[in-house]
Amino acid sequence: MQKSVWRKIGLAALVLVLLVSGACAAGTNNDWGGAKAKYVFMFIGDGMGLQQIITADVYRSSIEAAGPVPALKKMEISSFPVQGMVTTYSSNSFITDSAPAATTLASGYKTDNGVIGMDPAKKRKFTTVAQMVRAKGMKVGVLTSVSLNHATPASYYASVPSRNDYYGIGEQLIDSGFDYFAGGGIHQHTGKDKDRKDLYEVAKEKGYQVLRTREEILAAKPGQKLIAVNPVLDGSNAMPYDMDRTEKELSLAEFTRKGIELLDNPNGFFMMVEGGKIDWACHANDAAAAILDTFAFDAAVMEAIAFAEKHPDETLIVVVGDHETGGMSIGFAGTQYETFFEKIAHQKESYESFDKKIAEFRKGAEKTFEKMAPMIEESFGLRTATADERKALEEKAKAGDDAARIALSMTLSDLELGELRHAFEDSMLEKKERAQDEATFLLYGGYEPLSVKITHILNRKAGIGWTSYAHTGIPVPIFAKGLGSELFAGYYDNTDVAWKTMSILGVR
Repeated sequence: MQKSVWRKIGLAALVLVLLVSGACAAGTNNDWGGAKAKYVFMFIGDGMGLQQIITADVYRSSIEAAGPVPALKKMEISSFPVQGMVTTYSSNSFITDSAPAATTLASGYKTDNGVIGMDPAKKRKFTTVAQMVRAKGMKVGVLTSVSLNHATPASYYASVPSRNDYYGIGEQLIDSGFDYFAGGGIHQHTGKDKDRKDLYEVAKEKGYQVLRTREEILAAKPGQKLIAVNPVLDGSNAMPYDMDRTEKELSLAEFTRKGIELLDNPNGFFMMVEGGKIDWACHANDAAAAILDTFAFDAAVMEAIAFAEKHPDETLIVVVGDHETGGMSIGFAGTQYETFFEKIAHQKESYESFDKKIAEFRKGAEKTFEKMAPMIEESFGLRTATADERKALEEKAKAGDDAARIALSMTLSDLELGELRHAFEDSMLEKKERAQDEATFLLYGGYEPLSVKITHILNRKAGIGWTSYAHTGIPVPIFAKGLGSELFAGYYDNTDVAWKTMSILGVR
């Protein structure tokens, strides 16, 4: 009898949830009745959930703090007048990957994880907002800090069953005829086995100019289709993290500014800009790299804002995350109700950059933790100390010595030192010699053990926690400014983002 009652109550609750969900969906307004936008910027922060945004805001607030009372210093995107929340699930998982997430933002349709620009059956190709506006006579730009044929940028011009078909995606990039591709390079441009015709050469044959130096890119003039590749690329043909950027490279903001110059024309343009390495940094649980790439992303948005101020009645700017990565949190058990984000400023390079130092160190004859310790302190600020040294620092800190207080706060505890030594031993092994068990994966996520453990410890000292090396399924924020921006307020599905954008552009 009890089970029957509870079954009826559960069924009633389910019906209520479905009715409410249906009402919410029905109440989402995707139709714009005003003037059509001439210029649209779609900024996608890959892996950028509310946590990544607020973490960047709190970090800036912490290093610029004028007193003991918290005062949030918001980035430009955090200050947009219209804000909302977007669900991110794919057609086959509550935790999406970037391929279906970006496909949905570009086309308005959901698909399975791993699929780009096609339905889950991998038979029907979707048409994207970028393709629609190009058919209308507008110019199109696709920019990213990762490779140009990676999942998110690819979702605006390609349709493939697998996001890993980099060569096929690269062919569709060239055939798209879009006017401006910029940022990273074309990954696997000679095929997975390096036995295919170089896609850069194919692009040149089909009318693209391919530029690779800062000077050439900044000197480019309107009139020719352009693939602008950052002068320095990592092994995946992505731009380095912004904190590792050198003077001979371009920032995402500079690529955006150049794109505006090249795309501006009487028929208008659509530009998609991805901050792709926010996601990569969060996969590796590197808060500093994520924060500084979020700032770089925000700086690119500011370029669009500067343009919109000259065309206030014709421009729409949308900023959205495709999903959250890492399960990042403001708050860690060891720091309880306090944060110390200023400690993040001690990190001078990304985990990716430090990985190279570890690889070089591993080749040496003297592979001891004691020899590695000064390198860790130089790059991350984490220091070792004997019991006597610690006691001396404590006494100086109590006496008001600020330098001693900071040094003490960055000194490794016995527990932290033990964790680092263990990770160091793992990193000194060749990859094929390392343990492949579940416990090891939970510790390091498949990344360089020492680098991950260093960033974990630094993040914990700052008051930042992580739950995953993958994506999470929580909704992400969306921000909008300019013509038609009011349509983006509220809480809705990521499919609606595309329909709203298309309506404001007049291509539905």
